Amino acid sequence: MKLYLRGEHPVEIVLKMIDIVLHVDKYLDIIIQTFGIWSYIILFAIVFCETGLVVTPFLPGDSLLFAAGALAGIGSFDVTILMAVFPAAAIIGDNVNYWIGRAVGPRLFGRFINKRHLDRTHEFYEKHGGLAVVFGRFAPIIRTFMPFVAGIGRMTYPKFLAFDIFSGILWPAIFVLSGYYFGNLPLVKKYFSLVVVVIIVISVIPIIYQIVRMRLEKKNGNAVSE
Repeated sequence: MKLYLRGEHPVEIVLKMIDIVLHVDKYLDIIIQTFGIWSYIILFAIVFCETGLVVTPFLPGDSLLFAAGALAGIGSFDVTILMAVFPAAAIIGDNVNYWIGRAVGPRLFGRFINKRHLDRTHEFYEKHGGLAVVFGRFAPIIRTFMPFVAGIGRMTYPKFLAFDIFSGILWPAIFVLSGYYFGNLPLVKKYFSLVVVVIIVISVIPIIYQIVRMRLEKKNGNAVSE
């Protein structure tokens, strides 16, 4: 299984990215065989980029953690090192993303977003920011943009940092340990791609629930005011 992206058609690149997410265990196995102990640095870089750079939301997150945990279960990785590498990458990446959003976000999007919208974003993150940081951590794509938007909205940094550290530790713990204990079950190994899809769907459910709940509350609030 080889990866070629340069010179490929955009559709082929998208399909390749989907293939990486669905079969991340096979790609990880190639990385281990090729880079050995340096594979931990590659894992750190992938998670850091997925959480720290708004241009890389396509990188595998949940599936990567689960697959790495499964490989740790058969001795290819050290689960203790993984439990240090992934939280560090996630938390550092989020903080880089937050400060990029805080420093350049308003200037980059100032012509498209007026001051009132920025103020509303700030109010939202001050009121719901903790939940947004925690739930956003578990949702693919949203995980990449959440800290950036929190920075644009100027969410109070100590509050952001506290919830970010909590979610940054919880996220790897759930997925790495799930892979470690269950990733090598025959049924899971046989249907790994389906398991990845289920993981992604489950990850998105809390976000959908929060969006629906907030919209219903807003609708009911408008109905009462009328």
